[in-house]
Amino acid sequence: MKIIDVIAAPGLTGFYFDDQQAIKQDAEEDGFAYLGQTRTAGFSSIRQKGESLSIMLVLDTGQVAWGDCAAVQYSGAGGRDPLFLARDFKPLVEGQIKEILVGRELTSFRQLAGEVNNFEIGGKPLHLALQYGLSQALLDAVARARQKLMVEVLLEEYELPRPDKGVPIFTQTGDDRYTNVDKMIIKEVDVLPHGLINNVKKKLGPRGEKLIEYIQWIKNRIEKIGAEDYRPIFHFDVYGTIGIAFADNSQAMRDYLLQVEQAAAPFKVRVEGPMDAGNKKDQIEQLAHLTALLDEAGSGLELVADEWCNTLQDIKDFVAAGAGHMMQIKTPDLGGMENTVEAVLHCLENGAGAYQGGTCNETDRSARVCVHTALSARPQQMLAKPGMGVDEGLMIVQNEMNRTLALLERGKDSG
Repeated sequence: MKIIDVIAAPGLTGFYFDDQQAIKQDAEEDGFAYLGQTRTAGFSSIRQKGESLSIMLVLDTGQVAWGDCAAVQYSGAGGRDPLFLARDFKPLVEGQIKEILVGRELTSFRQLAGEVNNFEIGGKPLHLALQYGLSQALLDAVARARQKLMVEVLLEEYELPRPDKGVPIFTQTGDDRYTNVDKMIIKEVDVLPHGLINNVKKKLGPRGEKLIEYIQWIKNRIEKIGAEDYRPIFHFDVYGTIGIAFADNSQAMRDYLLQVEQAAAPFKVRVEGPMDAGNKKDQIEQLAHLTALLDEAGSGLELVADEWCNTLQDIKDFVAAGAGHMMQIKTPDLGGMENTVEAVLHCLENGAGAYQGGTCNETDRSARVCVHTALSARPQQMLAKPGMGVDEGLMIVQNEMNRTLALLERGKDSG
């Protein structure tokens, strides 16, 4: 089976692009928008619509395989690729990339995806969002050529065992951090709530007191409206605000995190991105030191690496340094889907936790393809996406997972 044409179509994502630096510096909220000066290159406003680009591979059988290019909500922050605007990349896909792909035989996904990683246009590698969408389309195309599920292609090419159960799903509240927690409790999600703690004054508290109060509120809601045996993991993304509040003092941050753990008990708790050191080297050093301090204190709280831990090589470097107990594998930042699989496997093989994340600013298509990578590589949790409404992203990911597991079970029974 061959590729005979490549078509690109611009689209919307499930959320927005946000200028993280402007928000951290107390940008004024105005309804759902933000007012003020942008701080990150490429942004025309602090919050602007999220954009995607569907890449469709027309096959010689008449079938169409496709994937969606998408970039993270906080593009351009923490060492990430710059803003991805569909109009800038559609001509490239239907021009030079089409010339490279047309006529290619659909044999090995890993081989084709590896070649995409090495594509250079004008001496520069492809934007990671392009690599992301292209690799989704290629995985779909190879699956169609073999008449298999996408997960089955990955299981075969990476020689992995067939899954017999799902991967725990993690949902995030966005700014509606109270009503959305109720939704999560009612639907008994595995990991909650994210919380979007991206501002010290408004969300963390100058000494972290607002987050402690929020944790206590969540526990009370679980007790009041949750099932008797419901015991989710608590996971908060604090976007470096703990470092800001405590002036990057490791001892003070450790002491505060021990308070967080105590407040969350008896629930297990994870804290993502406790500080942002401004560059990869210092981030690894500071996060590794804080991780060691918590371990020495006998804490069971897990730190999750996020800022400056973007690419496959970044993840390997953070794991080697012991910088965090768990790595967020932010799928669009890794580019090709093969890098997501390899990142999860690397974490698990080297004693680190693996959280297959991504962003609210993806699409239904990229979310569904990510289910197949998660079922093959088996991270400890994966993100429900896209969007911040809880119900939609959870539905997309959970239903794709359940359908895929049911089909795998049928194949095992019939085989």
